[in-house]
Amino acid sequence: MDLRTTYMGLKLDSPIVVSACPLSEEVSNIVAMEDHGAGAVVLFSLFEEQIRREQERLMAIEMTTTNVFAEGLDYFPTADEYSVGVEEYLDLIRLAKERVDIPIIASLNGITPEGWIDYARQMEQAGADALEINVFYIAADLHQDGRSVEDRYLEIVETVRSTVKIPVAVKLNPYFSAMGNMARELVLAGANGLVLFNRFYQPDFDIRTLRVLNNLQYSDSNEIRLPLLWISVLYGRLNASLAATTGVQSAREVIKYLLGGADVTMTASALYKHGIPYLKTMTEELERWMKEMQFRSVDAFKGVLSQRNVADPSAFERANYIKILEGARR
Repeated sequence: MDLRTTYMGLKLDSPIVVSACPLSEEVSNIVAMEDHGAGAVVLFSLFEEQIRREQERLMAIEMTTTNVFAEGLDYFPTADEYSVGVEEYLDLIRLAKERVDIPIIASLNGITPEGWIDYARQMEQAGADALEINVFYIAADLHQDGRSVEDRYLEIVETVRSTVKIPVAVKLNPYFSAMGNMARELVLAGANGLVLFNRFYQPDFDIRTLRVLNNLQYSDSNEIRLPLLWISVLYGRLNASLAATTGVQSAREVIKYLLGGADVTMTASALYKHGIPYLKTMTEELERWMKEMQFRSVDAFKGVLSQRNVADPSAFERANYIKILEGARR
């Protein structure tokens, strides 16, 4: 079976990609990911707070000569709260490129354009094959309108796009009021790929201790429907690659996303649950299904159930909503 696919112009031997997560902090893990069939690896994110901390550390050194120290430094997380610093991240890119042949995609996580330009360039110089921008921003300001939120995303994309020559993907959240138009604007701003969707890690409350819990919940296969909808709608309408990154727990979700039109599917939760070797299991299950369905390649079935290609395009619109409700009454 031919599992090859193209993502943002990068040639991948498999559509199964490891999404950004701490598993990629170790080069040995990245090697294992390649050995077990990953088409590419998105490195864990370098956070804007880390970049700021690096800049402030240098500033503090300069200011100590005048016995002055900025009180604002206490606002940001300490460097110890992050696993690695900026230089370590760049070293990881270099080491990974020396050890594996699959594409290595760097990841930046932040909410403002400042501080990203130079580091995006350094990631490119370190050997990253592409860059994923994760704009982890929740518009909690009641006075901020939707257009200003969209402009923030577009400004970041334009800034990074003007800085590097490697492909740039944007990891989107599903909360834009006009998702299709926003996807289009991001591509016009320079995005080579769209990653659907970012899972905002929402807090929980401990009702006994009255504390906010920041516990992590792995994604579930039931979460694929929203990104599946939008990938199916956007397929063939944008000059950009589409990546699915929610709920990929098995080959079943990989297949569904590919049928909808995704170029790649990204997984991390499944690897935490089953280990990195599970990549091989997913690959074998995908190949088995392709053989049963007589598909010789991924390209042979990619997008066949997208809105553009299905016999009834309204299946993705209001008519299908009515059909679902009618079915629930039976």
